[in-house]
Amino acid sequence: MKKQQQFLVLLIALLALPGLSILADDPEADFSWPIEIESEDGFVTTLYQPQLESFHEDILEGRMAVTIKPPEKELIFGALWFKARMATDKENRTVVLEKMDIIKTHFPDIVDEEKSSSFTKLLSSEMESWNLEMSLDRILASMAEVENLKVLSDEINNDPPSIYFRTSPAVLMMVDGEPILKEDEETKIEYVVNTPFFMVKDPKKEKYYVKGGPFWYVSTDMLKGWEETSKVPSKVKKFAEQYADEEESDSVAQSYTEAPELIVETKAAELVMVDGEIDYKPIESTTLLFVSNSESDIIMDINSQNHYLLLAGRWYQSKSLKDGDWKFSEPEDLPEDFNNIPDDSEMAEVRPSIPGTPEAQTALLEQSIPQTATIDRAEAKTSVSYDGNPQFEEIEGTSVAYAVNTDKTVLLINSVYYVVEDAVWFMSDKPTGPWEVCVIRPDEVDQIPPESPVYNVKYTYIYESTPEVVYVGYLPGYTHSYVYGGVVVYGTGYYYQPWYGAYYYPRPVTWGYGVHYNPYSGWGFSFGISYGWIGWGFHPYRRAYWGPRGYHRGYRHGYNRGYRHGARRGYSAGYRAGQRNSNRNVYNNRNSGVRQSTNRSPGANNVNNKARASGKANNMYSDKNGNVYQRNQNGGFDQKSNRSGQQPSTSQQQRQQPSTSQQQRQPSTSQSNRSMQQSHQNRSQGTQNYNRSQQHRSSSPSRSSGGSRGGSRGGGGRR
Repeated sequence: MKKQQQFLVLLIALLALPGLSILADDPEADFSWPIEIESEDGFVTTLYQPQLESFHEDILEGRMAVTIKPPEKELIFGALWFKARMATDKENRTVVLEKMDIIKTHFPDIVDEEKSSSFTKLLSSEMESWNLEMSLDRILASMAEVENLKVLSDEINNDPPSIYFRTSPAVLMMVDGEPILKEDEETKIEYVVNTPFFMVKDPKKEKYYVKGGPFWYVSTDMLKGWEETSKVPSKVKKFAEQYADEEESDSVAQSYTEAPELIVETKAAELVMVDGEIDYKPIESTTLLFVSNSESDIIMDINSQNHYLLLAGRWYQSKSLKDGDWKFSEPEDLPEDFNNIPDDSEMAEVRPSIPGTPEAQTALLEQSIPQTATIDRAEAKTSVSYDGNPQFEEIEGTSVAYAVNTDKTVLLINSVYYVVEDAVWFMSDKPTGPWEVCVIRPDEVDQIPPESPVYNVKYTYIYESTPEVVYVGYLPGYTHSYVYGGVVVYGTGYYYQPWYGAYYYPRPVTWGYGVHYNPYSGWGFSFGISYGWIGWGFHPYRRAYWGPRGYHRGYRHGYNRGYRHGARRGYSAGYRAGQRNSNRNVYNNRNSGVRQSTNRSPGANNVNNKARASGKANNMYSDKNGNVYQRNQNGGFDQKSNRSGQQPSTSQQQRQQPSTSQQQRQPSTSQSNRSMQQSHQNRSQGTQNYNRSQQHRSSSPSRSSGGSRGGSRGGGGRR
């Protein structure tokens, strides 16, 4: 009994490793498995990577294989089951299992039910405040084993936007609906409110002017007929000098010696550019070709002669590549060879958008993992301003109404007003407040259809509350990442009418900015040389726009690109001025009220100087009955027992007798083998994901692109 008590002390000490901060000197070892601790008495206890069983809201349950090596004694094999609140930090790709509780333990052939129960009670009493930090990429791969995991599928609009295909430099300038002109009182120049580009009208000359990079354009029709000009009225130039924002001038935009073609669109549109005549190159091991001299993802299927273009996670096909000759391709209807695109090819980046690939599966699993936060009920505050008196519009088919004349998401449900700001819920009995932190999310939110501009709030959640705090979270749907046909897509595809009164309030958009997906930074904008043309400051009043400022451009350069136009000329020379999405956690937008649950600083419960990354292989597993298996060199699994003698192997078709604490029927060796093999594959995939994530983070450029508003309505208004 004394040795059993020593073991429990060791196991308790081992598990009390919140954040594994004691490994902080070696960031890579910080997330290595297994981990171990050695006591003063020479006992070495090893804890192997968790195997997950259940995930609901923010509660994670799973099991771990454990071993203990007493001095001069044989190894003791066991398993423990745990339950914990999962706090996520997607920005840093970490997960903290907070307040881990031991549900039960099992040590084959040693522990009877009474002893197992006493172990569980003892461990549970000691683990009330234990925290364990893990790699999100590793735990994400393990989520494939969770049987009750649900990924919401969305009924979105996949109609193709207007696709402009060009073989010479061009710029797509998006206007959010019909142009709205606002007069500057001092100069009498009229500027277009509902675009992020510098677009103005000289009312005396009845001409429109655009400034992009070093070029000026003029036209008598705002939507067409744009020509380069050097004859610009002095007051227009002065107006541009006074208000145009040059803080993020793009070197690509400045490098062109000839003015690119200017395309102005008021409806859904995308621009696809190729550097000269199309240069097709083969994709190894397939009957596919890709366009090597474009930063767009264009693949041609030789058999059908169809071109496939990836936009916002959706595939569109065309034989001619001509403007307007594109139609949506259901993910399940992609050519079979898409699944054979090698994961080290120059087109590997499209694999997350191909149903059934490991990359697509990982992307789907990420959709089920919330970003979480702990909200201080006393400190969290919000306020709402309206353009005039509050105006609410009912959402068809629901009992929900939303405010149309504010930049905040304000809902009216059962005579109660709610504000959802940065994924935090507030409530009031008046549309103007005062507001208090909400502790119950109204069920009616789940009725909101994707045709509504506030559709994304259905992906925000309230998990639990205390008198002091509220535990909240949001799924990627809040930042407009959705699931369709077994892949992840961006945006609902619907157009939402903006508000314009004294102020302009934009709504979420899907098209116009080359949205693309990266597995480690999520969605980002990448809309070519036009990035350097966006003049955020030229609007003399408040500047706001749904688009690149409202949601970061994602990391693009160097991600499995190989020889591509942008890669050849270097990061800054690529059409896409992409970068890592440096602020994906919308809770970070809040100045106060968010408690940092993933703080890794030392504390009373997260210091154990003896804990270390083990030099052992991460090859020990537990099945659902607590039996322990070790993967052997032949790829099979040897079942480990605490009885003396040779251990049986699953390949030998031997059965381990159940212990007194496990009287249920044991699974067959073939079932166990399949289960262990899946766990092994998930661990391997998780390690690959983790390594790629680290490479991505180390190679990401550091240039800031302004504050992220994540799932907000655009931030402020424009007058």
